[in-house]
Amino acid sequence: MDKDFKEIGEILVASESASKLCSHYSGKQKADFLRQIALDIEHLGDNLIETAANESHLPLARLTGERARTTGQLRLFAELLEEGSWVDAVIDLAIPDRQPLPKVDLRKMLVPIGPVVVFGASNFPLAFSTAGGDTASALAAGCPVIVKGHPSHIKTSTLVASAIQAAALKTKMPAGVFAHVEGGIEVGQFLTQHPSIKSVAFTGSYTAGKSLFDLANKRKQPIPVFAEMGSVNPVILFPAALKERSEALATQLADAVTLGVGQFCTNPGLLIGLESEEFTTFMNHFTSKMMQKNAAPMLHEGIAQNFEKTLEYFSNQPDINIQMVEKDDNKLNGHPAVGIVSGASFLKNIILHQEVFGPFSLIVACKDIKELNRIMDELEGQLTITIMAESSDLTTNKSLIETIRDKCGRLILNNVPTGVEVTHAMNHGGPFPATTDSRFTSVGTSAILRFVRPLCYQNFPDDLLPDALKDNNPLGIWRKINGVLTK
Repeated sequence: MDKDFKEIGEILVASESASKLCSHYSGKQKADFLRQIALDIEHLGDNLIETAANESHLPLARLTGERARTTGQLRLFAELLEEGSWVDAVIDLAIPDRQPLPKVDLRKMLVPIGPVVVFGASNFPLAFSTAGGDTASALAAGCPVIVKGHPSHIKTSTLVASAIQAAALKTKMPAGVFAHVEGGIEVGQFLTQHPSIKSVAFTGSYTAGKSLFDLANKRKQPIPVFAEMGSVNPVILFPAALKERSEALATQLADAVTLGVGQFCTNPGLLIGLESEEFTTFMNHFTSKMMQKNAAPMLHEGIAQNFEKTLEYFSNQPDINIQMVEKDDNKLNGHPAVGIVSGASFLKNIILHQEVFGPFSLIVACKDIKELNRIMDELEGQLTITIMAESSDLTTNKSLIETIRDKCGRLILNNVPTGVEVTHAMNHGGPFPATTDSRFTSVGTSAILRFVRPLCYQNFPDDLLPDALKDNNPLGIWRKINGVLTK
């Protein structure tokens, strides 16, 4: 075995040892750890922001906000742990004199799944990377984390890793609770296949996410892979909404498409409407506003080149018209672009259904509501679907709205999809191929549920039960006892 792989293997074995300790830590112990991570990230100061800006080409203001999001979600998980009810404790009390057979005592709660590999994302060097939502939720669950730093911002990743490791020492976490490794595809494959690893979290392209998913399922002991792989995030523009606020919608959507140079997995990449005078007016407004946007540096040259190649590929498809902001000589720049195609041509060409990662949106003009319905039927799973509508539109199109619920993880009315709040109610996920498991979210406190499993205790004495399941409820959490939610 290569020396580097041998060292990584030792790290993974250490994480498995740490897992046995972490699984018994109290909510307060884990909360203290998360809060200390947040503090130590903040103590990195301007150096962290400047390093991330140099590596990612993102503006300082954006990265300052992203750091606040990162530390905020760590503290939100700390609050969740201290309250404690997230473990979903369920108790069915024994009935020893039940006839014809006695009923045994059964008590169930969520427990950590074991060491988790987190693959850092390219487009969010802080909030979806080393100390991002995947790491925060896995540590909150009681799972050791091994982060594979993203090569496009490895210095940033290393800095944040140093903060996590410092926090682990300060809060007396076990050696192996967190590790940071570097490397290429082979390292990612090694991590995913190693028997010490019990789950994988990934944010990135469909190709990479699906390959990890397939690899994990070929293991002797398959493990869950929670891959968030993006989507085109369709926006349906209904007639009454276009009549009322065509230009305002064009402005709102152009701003969303170009936010962060279009490098959000929730970028509204598909705008769908019915052929009409109002929709033509909207298309003209939207195209004009997109052409007024400036080109800006993308995360790295590879992403910029891929964006240009994909647009060129789209341009060569039949019956599509693409307009782009005039190109300059900066190879990093993403140039805002708009494509326009008929509903019939869109349906014929599955190539046009794919995500374009960058400041681009494809407008699809449908001849009638039947064609629009068919498009929504044929689209694959999405992270988000947005409806721009007035109340009359909603009343007229109830059946369509019912249908599209099955296609997405977040259904939005009269907002843009690019803002993903870190809250208890947020769901950032969706049916395949948006993610590999539509039952879970990668953002918000419910993200913790990816890294736990239910464990049922049958006929155990009270002194051998976890605190969450003891008779006197020492944690003071909400529990379901004989089907009734109670404290």
